[in-house]
Amino acid sequence: MAANMYRVGDYVYFENSSSNPYLVRRIEELNKTANGNVEAKVVCLFRRRDISSSLNSLADSNAREFEEESKQPGVSEQQRHQLKHRELFLSRQFESLPATHIRGKCSVTLLNETDILSQYLEKEDCFFYSLVFDPVQKTLLADQGEIRVGCKYQAEIPERLAEGESDNRNQQKMEMKVWDPDNPLTDRQIDQFLVVARAVGTFARALDCSSSIRQPSLHMSAAAASRDITLFHAMDTLQRNGYDLAKAMSTLVPQGGPVLCRDEMEEWSASEAMLFEEALEKYGKDFNDIRQDFLPWKSLASIVQFYYMWKTTDRYIQQKRLKAAEADSKLKQVYIPTYTKPNPNQIISVGSKPGVNGAGFQKGLTCESCHTTQSAQWYAWGPPNMQCRLCASCWIYWKKYGGLKTPTQLEGAARGTTEPHSRGHLSRPEAQSLSPYTTSANRAKLLAKNRQTFLLQTTKLTRLARRMCRDLLQPRRAARRPYAPINANAIKAECSIRLPKAAKTPLKIHPLVRLPLATIVKDLAAQAPLKPKTPRGTKTPINRNQMTQNRSLGGIVVKRAYESVVPFSANGRPLTSGIRSSTQPAAKRQKLNPADAPNPVVFVATKDTRALRKALTHLEMRRAARRPNLPLKVKPPLPAVRAPIAPPLPPHPASTNEPIVLED
Repeated sequence: MAANMYRVGDYVYFENSSSNPYLVRRIEELNKTANGNVEAKVVCLFRRRDISSSLNSLADSNAREFEEESKQPGVSEQQRHQLKHRELFLSRQFESLPATHIRGKCSVTLLNETDILSQYLEKEDCFFYSLVFDPVQKTLLADQGEIRVGCKYQAEIPERLAEGESDNRNQQKMEMKVWDPDNPLTDRQIDQFLVVARAVGTFARALDCSSSIRQPSLHMSAAAASRDITLFHAMDTLQRNGYDLAKAMSTLVPQGGPVLCRDEMEEWSASEAMLFEEALEKYGKDFNDIRQDFLPWKSLASIVQFYYMWKTTDRYIQQKRLKAAEADSKLKQVYIPTYTKPNPNQIISVGSKPGVNGAGFQKGLTCESCHTTQSAQWYAWGPPNMQCRLCASCWIYWKKYGGLKTPTQLEGAARGTTEPHSRGHLSRPEAQSLSPYTTSANRAKLLAKNRQTFLLQTTKLTRLARRMCRDLLQPRRAARRPYAPINANAIKAECSIRLPKAAKTPLKIHPLVRLPLATIVKDLAAQAPLKPKTPRGTKTPINRNQMTQNRSLGGIVVKRAYESVVPFSANGRPLTSGIRSSTQPAAKRQKLNPADAPNPVVFVATKDTRALRKALTHLEMRRAARRPNLPLKVKPPLPAVRAPIAPPLPPHPASTNEPIVLED
C-alpha cells in the first residue's frame, strides 16, 4: 500500500514509451482535472543520453575533477560505465503528465564530496546529480545548492597572541567602531534623539516630491521614517559627533535642508515589486536568476536586501496564507496500482508456452547486455532488422537506468549526428578546393574518387562460423543483400556451442594467396596499354551522316548506330560533353562535372580483347562478371583460312539478246 502511494516531492518513474527507458521526474503538484483524472506537475530530470555529445564531454571532465578532489577509490571500466547511468541532470523545466503513467519510486540526491560513487551501484533505484541542464540554452552548469565547506569558504583563525605580545596590525583597516556602549548619554536622551530623527525624516519626505507621491498620507510618511535606515543614521550621527546632542542636531538638519534616508523598500517602485514577486514564484530564492531574467538593472545586494525587507510586510503574509489555502485544496497524495499489462516488446512464442527461452525468435541469439542464452522472458530491443533481444533482468535495467550493463555498439548510436565527411583525411589541395558553403551531398560527390581502398581480412573463427552456421548466416542471401546487417555476435555464440559437437577432424582451410595491388595493376596495364593523349587543337572526327541529316530533326533523339564514329578522349570515354557539334546547340552544352573525373587507372579494350569477348558464351560472360577475381581460360579463335580463289568461268554465249519471259 505504501509503495503505491505517491506524494508531493517524491522522485518517480514515468513511462512515455514501451521501448524507451523511464523518465525520472519529481512531483511538484497533484491536480485533479474536470473529468476526474489526476495530473502531476513534475520537474524534469535528464539523463546522459538526452544531452548532446559536447555536454557529455563537459560532464566527463566535471566527474574527473570530482574524483580528484574527493579522492574516490578506483573503479573498473564496467562500474564507470554503469555510474554514467546513475547520473542525472536537474533542470527547471516543468511539465504535466498523467498520474497513471507512474511506474515506481526512486531516490535522487545531490552529490556531496563525502559520498563514494560506488555506493550508488549497490543501491537499487538510486541516482545522483551535481549539474543543472538548461534545455533552452543547451548549457550545463554547477548546482548553486551545494554545501560550501572547506578553506575556500571558511575563514582561517590566526594563532592566539601570547601574554605581553603587541598586535602590530592596523586596526583602522581591519574594522571601524560605529557605536560605543560606554557613552555619556543616558537611554532617555538617546530615545529622545531618535524621536527627533524620525520627525526630521517625516518632514524630509513631505518636502520630497517623489516620496510625497508614494506616501500621500502623513501616517505612511511617519511609518516610512520609522524604519531601521533612519534609526541607523541617527545612531551613526551621534557616534561621529562624540555623543554631543547639539552637534548631532545640527548634523540632522544641515544648511541645505533635512537629511532624507531611504532604504530599498522605498527605492523600489510598485511595478518592480510585482516583478520580484513573479520571479520569486518561478525561481524561488535563486537571486542570480531573478536578477538575470527579471531585474537586470538592480544589483544583487539590492535584491537580497529587498527580499528580507519584503518578508516583514503584509504582502508576504497575505501570499503565505494564499499558498497555504491552495495547498489545502490540492491533493496531498495519490494511489496508483501496480502496472501489470504486458509490454508490446515482449517476445511471445508461437505454438508453445509464452516466455520460455524466447521460443519463436531466431535461434542462436543471446542477450545483448549479459550474453546469456537462458531467461524466463525475452524482450525485443534495438532496431527491428537487427533482431536484438534482452533478458528479463537486463530489460528492467534498461528501463530504469537508460542503458545496458555492458557497453555495446548499438547503445548510443543515435546520439547526435556529425558531418559525414570531414577534412581530416584530405590532402591540402583537396581541402583548400572545398568551399565552406559546399553542401554535404556535393562534397560527397567530390570525395567519391579520392577515398582510399580498404581491405577487411577475416579471422579463422569467422571462417569456421561461416561453415558451422550456414543455416543462420545464409551466405547466398546475405551476398544478394549486402546492405542488410548481420548479427555477428549471435553467429559466433552459436558457433561456440556447435564447435565441440562437430567432428574431431578439423576443417581444411586453404589459405588464398593474394597478389599485391601493384603487381595486378602492372599486369593489367601491360595487357591493355593506354591510348596516347590527344594533343590540343586536334580536330574531332565527326560522322558525315550527321551533316546530311535534316535540321528539323536535330532535337529528336535517335538511337546511335553500332558502327557510328564516336570521338574518344585519352581515357577511353566518349567526349559527349563540352564538344559543340552541328546537332547540339551551344545553349544546351553541358559542363564537365568534377564528380565525373576519370579514375587514376583506365583500361581500354583492344581488338584482341573484343575478339575474345565474342568467343565467350552468354553463360561464361555472366560467370566471369560474378567472379572477377578468378582467371578466365579462353581459347583464342582460330584465324580464318581464306579459300583459294577459283579462276573465273568463261561467259556462256547468249543465244539471244532478247529478255527472257517466264509465264505461270
